[in-house]
Amino acid sequence: MIFAYADLLRVSLTLFLVFFGSVVGALLIGITIHEFSHCLVAYLLGDRTAKNLGRLTLNPKAHLDPIGTVLLFLVGFGFGKPAPVNPYRLSTGPKTGMALVAVAGPLSNLVIAGVAGLPIHAGILPWHTPFVVYNSASYWGASDYLGLFLSATVIFNIVLAIFNLIPVAPLDGFRIAVGILPHDLSEAVASLEQYGMAILLLLFLLPLMSGGSVGILQVMSPAINRLAGAFTGVSGGVFG
Repeated sequence: MIFAYADLLRVSLTLFLVFFGSVVGALLIGITIHEFSHCLVAYLLGDRTAKNLGRLTLNPKAHLDPIGTVLLFLVGFGFGKPAPVNPYRLSTGPKTGMALVAVAGPLSNLVIAGVAGLPIHAGILPWHTPFVVYNSASYWGASDYLGLFLSATVIFNIVLAIFNLIPVAPLDGFRIAVGILPHDLSEAVASLEQYGMAILLLLFLLPLMSGGSVGILQVMSPAINRLAGAFTGVSGGVFG
């Protein structure tokens, strides 16, 4: 991601910092609250593991993974440390409890996106997708900069929510599926856990395998655009 905005350095250091910072800041908020929400729900269901390990906090340092943080700056997408949960301490039982803990993360991201989109929906701030570098950005005022940050917050929190709902281990969607599906189907899904990372790798390699015609972001884009429109009242594509 840092390379995507490198050309802005020729125009203005401020613009570079604003565009790059809006993406990184939005993701830091999204990842931190996502992982905190897992920990909070686990705690509310009776498991003190996260609290005892210092993870029941909104301090980003407690939730950021070193590799995930590096990827955040380089490619614009990262991940946090998995929330430490003992499923056998959850008051609702391990399967249902883990499903509730899992769904808390994506739901928190959608709440963040909804709140961030309110000023844009109300027409107080403009919509500026961070995927487009605007030629007129050098003439922006404070409202444009704030609009960019909130727009990025909306977009990337929606992306985090939808991506994490994919029913593939170790994503949240896997635990949700295992927890809510009928027993036989739940067992069938659970048996695929060992192949989760390989499946995820294939998903990320889709652009290479399809010659660039299909990518995971492209597959998710209809849902991303629809939710972004609902939260901000803005029609049109998120990705420029």
